[in-house]
Amino acid sequence: MKRLLLISILFTTLFAAKPVEIGEMFKDSGKCKTCHLPIVKEWEQSWHAKSHYNNNEYFRATTDYVSRKTRKSLSGVKVECATCHNPRISVTSTGIEHEIITLMGLNEDSEVKKALESDDISEGINCVVCHNIGKIHSDKDETVRGINRVEWTKSGVMVGPYDDARSPYHRVEHREYMDKDPNKLCFVCHANDRSASGFVFTNMQDEYKEGGKLCVDCHMGSKKQGVAATLRVDNGKAKQREIREHTFFGAHTQSMWKDALSLSLEQKRDETIIHISNPNPHNIPSGFGSREIVVEAVFKNSKEVVGTKTISLTTYYKDKRGKETIPHLAVSASEDLSIAANSKRVLKVLNEKDADRVEVTLYYRLVNDEVRSILELEDPIFSQRSFIASKFTFLTN
Repeated sequence: MKRLLLISILFTTLFAAKPVEIGEMFKDSGKCKTCHLPIVKEWEQSWHAKSHYNNNEYFRATTDYVSRKTRKSLSGVKVECATCHNPRISVTSTGIEHEIITLMGLNEDSEVKKALESDDISEGINCVVCHNIGKIHSDKDETVRGINRVEWTKSGVMVGPYDDARSPYHRVEHREYMDKDPNKLCFVCHANDRSASGFVFTNMQDEYKEGGKLCVDCHMGSKKQGVAATLRVDNGKAKQREIREHTFFGAHTQSMWKDALSLSLEQKRDETIIHISNPNPHNIPSGFGSREIVVEAVFKNSKEVVGTKTISLTTYYKDKRGKETIPHLAVSASEDLSIAANSKRVLKVLNEKDADRVEVTLYYRLVNDEVRSILELEDPIFSQRSFIASKFTFLTN
């Protein structure tokens, strides 16, 4: 009898979030293709489309690892991560009641399980995430991110950058953060990344230097002439507009890295001095904490390579026991070796004795060796090097 009473109490006190209303015709991006086919096809190639647990190895491995190490239910961790990865989820937090129910194996019909398996969130960051945000609360404490920083519009109301947009299928409303102040929208999630203990391991909003490029200038590309919707509303033709690409170029886009940093070399006695300049408005590397710039110096003489020296610009993390860990479980970090926005970092490499020249090359990697090993990542994209720049110089005697 006591067991039945306990179960009854647990089920009634389990966090009951108010479901986020999404109309049937807006639940998946496939419906949006009717009018926005080019944009949706671009989005399908983006990592926004891979923000769901099932679609991204790094996210999945990180979530599993956090659950295992903190002894918190995987579903509970998923809900926490959904704050930014799946912000249309209908359950926004869990508590001890959920952990007990899960431990007892009584969560099969729970609201949390239903929310995590809902088709409403299966596409991750899709159209009805960004284009259903009616208000952004930038005045909230910086720890409040993602779903907790926004208010949604009513189902069937889409927001965008045009104040004259019309559609027979949904209402359209203009928002300045879709046009004049897009950084405000990006920083809803891309800011103040904290570990389970509250340690801030990346804060791109703090790194960002005002007056530089907007986030979308690099990550959605320059504005170009095209159509946002294929509806024939302009004298029988689709309306021509200035649009940006929706593939959301990022650190995973190899072509984006070419010449992203400037490189120059000088000789001083028996050393090669390496100057690396970052003209971008945020630190490099940045992002999810375990990213890396690889500096490779290859020393040669007229016949052969006589030596190679490699410098890693990355950050390493420690847990509360002082052991190596991933950023999301860290309580401390090594020295920040990233190159700050609009700044320079100078490195020195001792020349090889028998060399008469050196070639220095910069590469970018999504995940450093340490974290890739901890998470046992297998997808080659997490170990591949993206070329940035290369310089050659003769050595002085």
